[in-house]
Amino acid sequence: MLRVDLHLHSHFSHDGRSSLQELIDRARECRLDRIALTDHNTIEGALNLVRLAPELAIAGEEVKTLEGEVIGLFITTRVPPFLAPEEAMDLIHGMGGLTYIPHPLDRHRSNFRAERVAELAERVDIIETYNPWCDGATNRAAAQLADELGKVSATGSDSHSADELGRSWMEMEEYSGTEDFLEKLRFARHVVTASSGSGRRA
Repeated sequence: MLRVDLHLHSHFSHDGRSSLQELIDRARECRLDRIALTDHNTIEGALNLVRLAPELAIAGEEVKTLEGEVIGLFITTRVPPFLAPEEAMDLIHGMGGLTYIPHPLDRHRSNFRAERVAELAERVDIIETYNPWCDGATNRAAAQLADELGKVSATGSDSHSADELGRSWMEMEEYSGTEDFLEKLRFARHVVTASSGSGRRA
């Protein structure tokens, strides 16, 4: 089984504090097998991480749209910020990537209304149902939304420094390609070692 974290940041994000090497070292310490680097509005760090640790890294980006934020996973080029969410998601899918909605209902950061996520559902692959910076009610609402829409759910650490890695992850079977990844993720075991609402991050 692979240990996977699909939502974290490096110092390539405006609010990230750790270098790529620090993330690599910490991931190995936590026995994480895959990490998706999803810096805000840039893919530069993620592409560098893929070059440094190709067996570990998934290239991603957390993109601010005109509404909420969208993460692209398994992408190859930057998705520009401040697009309509439909346009950003179509660009991600056009690269063969997967769309992931982080902290979808958290009023403390850029988010979508539940009704809007439902409208976008055909473009959404994954909904984050546990984020350690969200309170319990917000995470539960996200889990209910993912269930109602029949979407794959994800737990992300939303780490902004290396020492925050390893608080939560998913355990899933080995995969081949993005479609197989999505199917295997549907049956992943979610592991949480930190309490909800322990802080506030973007």
